[in-house]
Amino acid sequence: MNLLEAARLTDDEARGYLENIRWPNKPVCPHCKSENCTRLQGEAHRAGVLQCNDCREQFTVTVGSVMESSKIPLQKWVLAFHLMCSSKKGISALQLQRELELGSYRTAWFMCHRIRHAMAGDESQEQLKGAVEADETYVGGKTKGGKRGRGANKKTPVMALVARDGGIRVKPIERVNKKTLHGEILKNVSPQSIILTDDWSSYRGIGKHFEGGHETVNHSAKEYARIHPESGLPINTNTVESFFCLIKRGHYGVFHQLSKKHLHRYCDEFGFRWEYRKVSDAVRRNEAIRRAEGKRLMYREPTDR
Repeated sequence: MNLLEAARLTDDEARGYLENIRWPNKPVCPHCKSENCTRLQGEAHRAGVLQCNDCREQFTVTVGSVMESSKIPLQKWVLAFHLMCSSKKGISALQLQRELELGSYRTAWFMCHRIRHAMAGDESQEQLKGAVEADETYVGGKTKGGKRGRGANKKTPVMALVARDGGIRVKPIERVNKKTLHGEILKNVSPQSIILTDDWSSYRGIGKHFEGGHETVNHSAKEYARIHPESGLPINTNTVESFFCLIKRGHYGVFHQLSKKHLHRYCDEFGFRWEYRKVSDAVRRNEAIRRAEGKRLMYREPTDR
């Protein structure tokens, strides 16, 4: 289903589409996980309401997902998922408000954050394997005195680990030091991998934890790529730097301002699109909707200071 087909959906058709993604076999109660459910179709019942015959709770397809308690029509939820999954550099809440004719900017802003929350991975994700590139960049506020690179003022460091065979982990970090960088790599990368970085000193010593060791390119000496003499593996950090380019283009051209408080959600969004960049927009949208199950984001969470 492409964007034009999604735009033609009625609310009932959108509900059926969401149910097919969340429950490909039969409805499952979000309260007790029972499959013994009955669809309530009386005149007094809202469309799409089901009842669990075991725990007796009533629910719809949005219960127990990021869409729960939302008054936005389901067709607009489907369109919002599609637009955020298909826009390579992101889509602003203001543009989403205009295109979907949402009631307020606050509604569109919260809707975007809920979809980003759905895109986020979880602790059950497998570790990255193979050749894994690691790098950091700075995102966010302006710097003072034109300072650039590591240590720039008012900017938040973001670390990314990109497996060339697929998979990415990206998140803001507090400090660009050895303890933080090594900790993130050890947590997210399989010991059977090889680590590829630039010549930043904080990465030194990480190779002893991995079978493939640790290879670097010396950016300070204007070395940006080379070939490993034994394996023939290209040694560079071009892949992870390409990912950072997308975040920077989204920052400058779409969102304009990324606060430290919400930066992790934008990282989830860009990381999700990168990980599924080789599939169609429809497959990417379906995966984001599938990930929405079991996740809730209350309005007070992103707005709480």
